[in-house]
Formats: sequence, C-alpha cells, structure tokens
Amino acid sequence: MVEPVYFEDIAVGDSFAFGPLTVTRDEVIAFAAEFDPQPFHLSDEAAAATHFGSLSASGWHTTALFMKMFVAEMQREPARQAASLGAMGVDELRWLRPVRPGDTLRGISEVIDLKASRSRPEMGIVKNRVTIFNQKDEAVMTMVPIAMWRTRPAQG
Repeated sequence: MVEPVYFEDIAVGDSFAFGPLTVTRDEVIAFAAEFDPQPFHLSDEAAAATHFGSLSASGWHTTALFMKMFVAEMQREPARQAASLGAMGVDELRWLRPVRPGDTLRGISEVIDLKASRSRPEMGIVKNRVTIFNQKDEAVMTMVPIAMWRTRPAQG
C-alpha cells in the first residue's frame, strides 16, 4: 500500500502540473446546451455578434475541465489521492480569456497557504493557486481552491 501524502507533508510552494486536455467543439456546445445556454457558447453566428467573435466555452466548462485534469493527475498519484478529503470552496475564480474549440489546456497548482483545522483535528486546510493555460501559454483561468487534507494519524 502507498503511504498517503498527509497534510503535514505539504509545504507552501509545493506545486505540480496537470493536463493536457484538448477542448472539442462538440463538448463546448454540449456543455453550454445543458448548463450555460448563452448564444455565444452555442453558435459561431451568435458569437460573431459579440466581443467573443467566435464560439467560446463557458467559463463554467473551463472550470469543469480544470477539475477533470486535476482529478486525473491526482489519480495517477495514489499517495496524494489517499489523503484528499475534497474541497470547501473556491476563492478568486477568474476567467481571463476565452477558451475556444481546439485549444489544449494544461494547469499548474501551487500551495499558497496551510492551516490546521481547529474544529476537525483529523484534517488540515490547503489553499492552492491554480492557473490554467492554453497551447499558447496564455493564462485562461485562475482560481484558489480550498481543499481539505487528512492529517497523519496519531501513532498508538
């Protein structure tokens, strides 16, 4: 069995990369049709009449693609996955530029803050700064997820 990466093993400045993932036109339209049916996410013609100029993914779709890439990377590292307890929320979510069909996304996550939970000693709180880039190395999204991590069990 792989020893988990516990809260105590994480340091401010730790980082890891994840991705890549290529966005398809069909995915952009399908996501928008179900979750964000604004015209500029659904058709080239409607998008051409806006500041977007052409079809662009919903920001919520970009956020979901982050999660898909991030979890896939976590699952490749069983030691990390074993201590992850989910998230409490997200601070500072920003969509910086449109994500277009054909874009290839990748991300970097860096630990920016650690805090032991006062009410739940079995967990600590980890804040990361996440940046998602497109194939041109342009930042398309930033966010600060607030995650819960299992603390090292007391040796008994």
